[in-house]
Amino acid sequence: MTKRVMPHNLEAEQSLLGAIFLDPTILPQIADKVTIEDFYETKHQSIYRALLQLLEKNEKVDYTTVSKELATFQMMSKVGGDYLSELTDFTPTLAHVDTYVDYILDASLKRMIIVSMSDIYAKGFDPSISTIDYIDHAEEEVFKLSRRRKAGELLKIGPILEDVRKKAEIKRSEDGITGLNTGFPRLNFYTSGFQPEELILLAARPAVGKSAFAMNLALNVCKNNKNGKAGVAFFSLEMSNEQLVSRMLSCESMVSNRNIRIGNLTSNDWGMIDAATTNLNRYNIFFDDTSTVKVNEIRAKCRRLKQEDKLDLVIVDYLQLIQPSRERANRQEMISEISRGLKLLARELKVPVIALSQLSRDIEKRTEKVPVLADLRESGAIEQDADIVMFMYALEGLEDIIEVSIAKNRQGQTGKAQFQFKKDYSKFYPVSERQED
Repeated sequence: MTKRVMPHNLEAEQSLLGAIFLDPTILPQIADKVTIEDFYETKHQSIYRALLQLLEKNEKVDYTTVSKELATFQMMSKVGGDYLSELTDFTPTLAHVDTYVDYILDASLKRMIIVSMSDIYAKGFDPSISTIDYIDHAEEEVFKLSRRRKAGELLKIGPILEDVRKKAEIKRSEDGITGLNTGFPRLNFYTSGFQPEELILLAARPAVGKSAFAMNLALNVCKNNKNGKAGVAFFSLEMSNEQLVSRMLSCESMVSNRNIRIGNLTSNDWGMIDAATTNLNRYNIFFDDTSTVKVNEIRAKCRRLKQEDKLDLVIVDYLQLIQPSRERANRQEMISEISRGLKLLARELKVPVIALSQLSRDIEKRTEKVPVLADLRESGAIEQDADIVMFMYALEGLEDIIEVSIAKNRQGQTGKAQFQFKKDYSKFYPVSERQED
């Protein structure tokens, strides 16, 4: 059987190294693109290592200095002085340096894929790894490889400015919304819409209505973005899918959730429920009520939706119920791991992630019941990881008026918005600025 040889391009490796000897100014231009491991031939790895060390020490690059550097890690005899001087013979022109780099990186990436796939294959036989962890590991490896060619590259300001200008041009007639339209004008004003890669924390004490508010946001995002085709993944660790969808049906139909639950419905109710059912069936809303879900499991499920272009927002209800990947020494470490995992999920999939969170009981001991950042339960890492922190609380003496306070907003303004909460229908109505006054 013929032995398989890993992908490589020796001619490109020789030509690139020869080009550096002919023009040492090439080295700083490629040092952040090409690593030592990108070279297949051991001799070439050693030569490139010596070149990078000379660059780091800001020393002159020529045959003598490279030979001396090779000698410091006992590789000069293996490389050979004659081979160094011959390298320039392999370089037909300096005009094709970018092509040599592309050939080397392409072969290197293929080798990395082969190694990663071999590792994934071997792990599949390990009985101690659960299926979901195995899938997550495989997807993570493939994702890292797919991004490798872009990783670490510095971008000049020009292309970034162009992207910013294009976004501003597209959105200038859309009330300043550059992210997902939340359906609530005041929230859009403060946030410019929920932005890709943001971790948004929605925190409140129990029974204030944070799950219902998150559900309203899910519906609004579906209705107001991508011509009604926006996708939302809703992970409900506290309520079942049926309970959540029952509330959503009540919100959309304006038929009391209690009446839907007990089946006390008139013919008029059924007409509104039928219409609401038709509307809801148009939306890309996906539910998961697994009560013991972990962040890596959430990530694996969301990746599949993203690949199908059906993911624009992730909602997790709620953060403290997510299971850690492994047992931690204390609860704070566990919450920190989960919070960081959700932030990385938002960055990887380039969608906003809304995580609901419980507030500490300390609020109840205070005269002033308005939450502050210090009330975030169990971990300061939650505040650190979150791009936006929103608090919900009932206004004293006004049970049906809920105030949402944006206490932290990295990319926009802080401020407050008031909503009327119709509990029977799990529906929030924005209170106008005039009504607030």
